[in-house]
Amino acid sequence: MGLLLAIGLPVALLLAIFFFMKSSKEMPKNWSQFVCEVRMQICGFQGLLDDFIRRSRNRVELYKQPGKIALITGGNRGIGLRIVKKLVECEIEIILGVRNPIDSRKAVEKYLEHAGIQLASCKLHYEQLDIGNMKSVREFATKISAKFEKIHLLINNAGVMSVPFKLTDDGFESHMAINYYGHFLLTHLLLPLLKAAGTPDCKARVVNVSSCVHKIGEIDYNDLNKLKNYYPADAYNQSKLAQVLFAKHLNLVFEEDGWPVLANSLHPGVVNTDLFEHSSTNYIPWVRALLFKSPEEGSRTVVYAAISPKLESRGGCYVSNCREAAAHRHWKNSVQCEKLFNVTCDKLGITDFFHKH
Repeated sequence: MGLLLAIGLPVALLLAIFFFMKSSKEMPKNWSQFVCEVRMQICGFQGLLDDFIRRSRNRVELYKQPGKIALITGGNRGIGLRIVKKLVECEIEIILGVRNPIDSRKAVEKYLEHAGIQLASCKLHYEQLDIGNMKSVREFATKISAKFEKIHLLINNAGVMSVPFKLTDDGFESHMAINYYGHFLLTHLLLPLLKAAGTPDCKARVVNVSSCVHKIGEIDYNDLNKLKNYYPADAYNQSKLAQVLFAKHLNLVFEEDGWPVLANSLHPGVVNTDLFEHSSTNYIPWVRALLFKSPEEGSRTVVYAAISPKLESRGGCYVSNCREAAAHRHWKNSVQCEKLFNVTCDKLGITDFFHKH
């Protein structure tokens, strides 16, 4: 009996952790999906541990930057809402690319007022954007380019996680479309404004909000849509890796061509937001509230990557808890980064990403 308890209790505990901390409400259907889920949970646990150990480092200094313009996708809730607040405190003008500008304005203004910020002092613009729809991205970029001459900060923040399988109108899997392709295209279309804003002493910045789970992601060039063996965590990890490799290659070209722009990617932390609405942790929200970072804490690394003077000459970095950190093994492999870049350009029909001709 004692032996059974000694074996049974740990097994029961591990099973409970597996079922209630699953990245998706879906159950793994085969061995590869099960392995993906286990790796996801291990990576998530490591992320939580890192957040706890390095919590004293997770600080960002805010300072006034009047005259600068930032564009953020998904700035109307979660981490994005807190990013907007911090940028407002820096006196930065902000463009929010959101699905519903009217509702987003109400949500942002309510939050800022509750935080004691005078709305009259804020320069906020709300424009309709469905980042997962390439037509919407192009229309949005056309509007922005007509209204603004410069963009100093591009924060590619909007994203989804562990959503059920769905192909977008463009024929792309949802995670790749929203987390990666849309932001890839948006960055391409806004590059002239970023280049116009940057100077040798104060470069414009592209910030890709990724995740620590990019480290276990793999780019499946034979099946980018995951049609053969779709599992939400696998698709999410792939999209997050794509964001990291994209930022790395982008910055390499900026450096080679002497552009006054730099690009970085980051992990905001394991953060308690509605990004987890499709995960099993949704059944136990108190665990998320207890163990995960708050949205305010999660916003710090994003803002650090966007404005910190410490990164002024440090493009091509991966940042976690407001410090440079190690990334995926392909992150330093320029061949792999360029391969993904070229494949993505082909997918999106981009023939001159850097507007050289």
